[in-house]
Formats: sequence, structure tokens, C-alpha cells
Amino acid sequence: MKYNFLRFPGGKAKAVTFSYDDGSKDDVRFLDVINKYNLKCTFNLVGELVENEAGLSKDFIKENILSKGHEIAVHGYCHRGQNKIRSIEGIRDILDCRILLEREFGIIVRGMAFPDTAVNRFQEPEAYKRVKKYIEDLDIAYVRSAGGDNDNFKLPEEWHNWMPTVHHDNPRIFEYMEKFINLDVSKLYISMRTPKLFYVWGHSFEFERNQNWEHLDEICQKISGKDDIWYATNMEIYEYVQAYNSLVYSADGTIVYNPTLFDIWFDIDGTMYFIKSGERITLSL
Repeated sequence: MKYNFLRFPGGKAKAVTFSYDDGSKDDVRFLDVINKYNLKCTFNLVGELVENEAGLSKDFIKENILSKGHEIAVHGYCHRGQNKIRSIEGIRDILDCRILLEREFGIIVRGMAFPDTAVNRFQEPEAYKRVKKYIEDLDIAYVRSAGGDNDNFKLPEEWHNWMPTVHHDNPRIFEYMEKFINLDVSKLYISMRTPKLFYVWGHSFEFERNQNWEHLDEICQKISGKDDIWYATNMEIYEYVQAYNSLVYSADGTIVYNPTLFDIWFDIDGTMYFIKSGERITLSL
């Protein structure tokens, strides 16, 4: 039995993404640092702050976030924890934020990070089940949660409760990072050669509050510039994984058709395959 594993663009087995919340003025300095290292970040914006330009200006978001290849995502119009409010209030908070971002910036916004008390992983299964239902109905593709930092580097098993790897203030962040950087997926036991993701999250104002901007620079310097890593936004990762999962196989697995708009790489027992958008290929199994 051969194992078929996704590989990121270029055949890379590892990816890195950042996710930062609220859209505060400190994102200006944050962007200066991550752009210097050619990293990608998803900025989860609070709707009322965007509308009133209480954090970043709309022009700044257009010129310094979207035009630079970063992503914006929903963080609630009023930054309310969906696990603590009625469903109708949660629906409105998400929908109002999404509509505002889409109208202001002329794009489709389907990513999200849980705000306030729901930002940490749901410990209440019934509350999560309730919230997940209306999030899916609102056509939100993924939601980043947080808490439970770990070094398993897995892609999310649950896209609406996407657990990142580490908060930037976690004292083990560089330990996790070294493990990730040095990880050679091709040398793992064959059934363990799944794609790996290093996902950092936080708030840019935390660097200003703690007066430790050098910590951000060190994080970025250590994780950037690696030839075997794909640097992407949250949505870029989500869409690529969905495209890989949409590949169509013949019954015996020897013919593959790619009905998506993405070119896809995948690994079968150490042999790399590449299939272009709309292409059909025969595998040498």
C-alpha cells in the first residue's frame, strides 16, 4: 500500500504562516519587520476599528497589507466572544465584519480568527458545535483558535478550530522552531511523511507593551529564507489543501485528474509528482 501525501508549491514538505489580531497601529512596525524577511501574515481585523480608522487607516490596509500579498480576515465587528453570546448576536458580529471588509476593500473575505474569550481553544463542546454551525452557514472557510501550543506541526484536522503552533511569547518558541527547521520529512518513517506547518500567532501591540521588538526580529530572522519552506497566508494554505483534496483518481489509483485552478505537488512513497490545473496524468505505481 503506497502513501500519497500533499506537498506544498515547489514540492516543499513544510510551510510557515503568521496570524495577528485586531489591526492596531503597532501593525505598522510589525509589517516593517515581516516584510524585511519576506514572510506572509493574515491580519484579523475588528470591523468597527476599520470603519472608524481607530487602528489602521483603510488606505494603509490597501497599500501595505493587501498589495504586499498579506491577507485580511474577520475578527468580529465588535470583537465579541461567540461562546459567550446568543447565536443571533454572534452571527451579526461575524457577518457585519465580513460585509464591511468586503465592501471597503473589494475582495472576498472567508477567513477568521476567534475574538476575545473564544480565541482560546473551545473547551465547551456544545458551545463550539453551536458556533461552528452558524460559522459554516456564513461561508467562513476557516477559523483560527489558539492555546495548546505544541510541536506536532500538523495541518488542521478541524478547519473551524485551527490550532496554531505557538504564540510568539511562548518560552519554547525557539525550541519548536529549531525542531521544525531541522526536520527532514523525507527521513521520517514512510507513513509519517505528512506535510508540516509552523504557525505563529499573537498581537503586534504585545511587542510594544513588552518593549521587545527585537524578539520579533529574532523570530523572523530564524524562520525565514529557507529553501524547503513555503511562506504563505492562512487562506493560501487552506485553498491549496482543498485543491489537493479535490484531485480525482481512477479506481486503481493510476490516473489523476486535477479539476482545480491550482498546480499541485504530491509525494507517493518518495516519488514526487506535479499536476497542472486541468491536467490528467498517469502515475508510475
